[in-house]
Amino acid sequence: MANNKNNTHHFPWSHIIGLILSIALTLLAAGLALYTDLALQTIVIIIFILAFFQAAIQLIMFMHISEGERGWQILKISSAGFMAIVIVYGSVWVMTNMH
Repeated sequence: MANNKNNTHHFPWSHIIGLILSIALTLLAAGLALYTDLALQTIVIIIFILAFFQAAIQLIMFMHISEGERGWQILKISSAGFMAIVIVYGSVWVMTNMH
């Protein structure tokens, strides 16, 4: 039997922590929207801030953004950010301009 040191398995603590943080941020945003009496604009701003933190957590914990070549990572983040802005802005535009 060959002894392969590269085939060691470790428990994915970073994935577990990322999952727990993502679920907590989602529940916090839902609770904020459903159970508070804050102004609508304040709720939207706080939810966008929570969404930004959740995106950062997912990039770091699940997508391993800190690994790999630096130039490619910046290109990936830029294209993902552009797509996210287009999706969010397009969704808001469609929802506000429906007949």
